[in-house]
Amino acid sequence: MMSDTIELCGELPLSAAGQRLDQALAHRFPDYSRARLQQWIRDQRVQIDGVVVSRPRDRVMGGERVAIVAPLAAEGSWLPQPLPLTVVAEDAALLVINKPAGVVVHPANGNPDGTLLNALLYHYPELAAIPRAGIVHRLDKETSGLLVVARTLAAQHALVSQLQARSVSREYVAVARGHLEGDGSVRANIGRHPVDRKRMAVVAGGREAISHYRVVRQFAHHTELRVSLETGRTHQIRVHMAHIGHPLLGDPVYGGRPRPLTGISVERQQRLAQFQRQALHAGRLALIHPTRGGTCQWQAPLPEDMVQLLALLDSD
Repeated sequence: MMSDTIELCGELPLSAAGQRLDQALAHRFPDYSRARLQQWIRDQRVQIDGVVVSRPRDRVMGGERVAIVAPLAAEGSWLPQPLPLTVVAEDAALLVINKPAGVVVHPANGNPDGTLLNALLYHYPELAAIPRAGIVHRLDKETSGLLVVARTLAAQHALVSQLQARSVSREYVAVARGHLEGDGSVRANIGRHPVDRKRMAVVAGGREAISHYRVVRQFAHHTELRVSLETGRTHQIRVHMAHIGHPLLGDPVYGGRPRPLTGISVERQQRLAQFQRQALHAGRLALIHPTRGGTCQWQAPLPEDMVQLLALLDSD
């Protein structure tokens, strides 16, 4: 049974000295929006060193003890929508979802609804009280496969901590252009593209990003891979594979202009061109269960479009 209140406690870091109270709380409790934290302060739901505070603009010294007790309320104004949802596993703490390609995970500019989050709110209304409806990591719109959703605040905090500690294991099936002769790793920092802000890129000042790949099969002009992540940067696999000269087949953003392939018929090339999403599927997910402990693992079979793609490549 879910509690009807949110209870948070912790200590502000010494580095917060001089910051506004709402700013310091937003850094200390990143699962909650600054607007929500401001409202809790004004509603006198926040105590600093045992004293109730009410002004978001007050400055902190760093090191203070924080306690927040606030009623549960919907985190956003997103609408529940009766969209299909493929649930691989569920219990009181978490859900594991197999997301199809073409579905956006979270509402944003250009995608205000019709997302996985909207579907979650319809099928599991209690998630309205959890930040981002329990979503702790994302997949790109055109990437299929597994992701985990927290059903309680405690589970969400535990899963976020695991992601930060890199104890969540994620393995992807990918098809890259060209031949990779052996297994390898890509260690290259990723940040916003310096010119096109909608894209990511390998940049000197970016965040650490590490991907490991293993060759599964080589085809005439492509390679099937298993890729595992140490970090979880936006578009990480797509950016890393393009960086080493082997972009994912079908990637419309990082793939560049496909070169004509030699030794295969025009018909086959046309069929390959019809695969118009990045050939990437999150096929395996493993983590430590947030309440009962122990490692849990789930797998999702390849979607039909990738099954047909690999069959087409194999026939070459």
